[in-house]
Amino acid sequence: MPIRCYNRVLLLLLIVMAAATLLPFITLAPNRLVSGIPQPLTDIAPAALWQPALLWAVLAALAFLPGRWPLAATLLVSEALFALLLWWSGHAAQQLIATSGPVARASVGSGQWLLLALTLLMFSDAAQRLVSSGLVRVLLHVQLLIIPVAMLLAGWFDSLSLLKEYANRQEVFHDAFGQHLTLLFGTLIPALLIGITLGLWCHRRPGVQPSVFAVLNVIQTVPSVALFGLLMVPLSGLASALPLLGQWGISGIGLAPALIALVLYALLPLVRGVVAGLAQVPRDVLESARAMGMSSRQIFVKAQVPLALPVLLRSLRVVAIQTVGMAVIAALIGAGGFGALVFQGLLSSALDLVLLGVIPVIALAVAMDALFNLVIAALEAKHHD
Repeated sequence: MPIRCYNRVLLLLLIVMAAATLLPFITLAPNRLVSGIPQPLTDIAPAALWQPALLWAVLAALAFLPGRWPLAATLLVSEALFALLLWWSGHAAQQLIATSGPVARASVGSGQWLLLALTLLMFSDAAQRLVSSGLVRVLLHVQLLIIPVAMLLAGWFDSLSLLKEYANRQEVFHDAFGQHLTLLFGTLIPALLIGITLGLWCHRRPGVQPSVFAVLNVIQTVPSVALFGLLMVPLSGLASALPLLGQWGISGIGLAPALIALVLYALLPLVRGVVAGLAQVPRDVLESARAMGMSSRQIFVKAQVPLALPVLLRSLRVVAIQTVGMAVIAALIGAGGFGALVFQGLLSSALDLVLLGVIPVIALAVAMDALFNLVIAALEAKHHD
């Protein structure tokens, strides 16, 4: 009887993972400005390789078993492997720094990043196959954060170069975090007000939709750096002509042009989300509401808005993630945020400083995505009930 593989995705990921063990697990450099020497996992802890090898073998066996319980076991084993890889990151860094001196830097290697990513993909694929509820899937992914956060708070990763860079630049990092949040929420709030207003106008007057979307499409196609540059000249002129604007912090560089550009970029997805959300409300629902004697305002608030809200939230999720990423570019015109750390690290050839700006941006984008997915899943579950 031929052997059948019931989870080919898992098997493929395991094959790639086996190849990833040949890549550097961690790199060791004499200081923060010198390239590190790659250290594979086989050189760091050869006697302990049986631990990840055992979990890898268990996952390989689960790929050939049918039913739901192998998927549940895949969830547990992949999360255990994820925790083990994180543990080895901190442990390997501690060992290398102890024998190389306090100024040495131990960084997570490309192999470790790939192993962690593959493990998360295994977990996500198993959750997708096992759980049909979107809300439960989101909660399963959120609980994955418990292990790395607990290790971080316990100081397990303090020997890694990224944490050393953070220890040297705590105030700068916290200022950049505050500036990035200012750019995010300073974009979302006015973009929501303008986008919802334009969306309602387009929904109620379909004839204006082509003109509105044509303008918003043109704005969306302008490169971000170019749009930042285009806004610098008129804002500088306004600040010179009206000194009061300069006192309010409005000038050709800094926060003002960054927020204006980010709001303009956010309008197209939001307006489309409002129009699409209101358009997909079933006509029989509206007719039933009218038959019940509801006014136009009551129909809008009690019928159209609740049914259109998930679509609008999906558009808002796209805008939030887009804004988190584009705010990095805004540092080029003095808006601050994590982009300032990224560009400073690039200019000084300090990879740890670049990562200190990049990783929080990725984490913030993932957190925003998870938050919106959680809310959307809860709304959809409520509607189904």
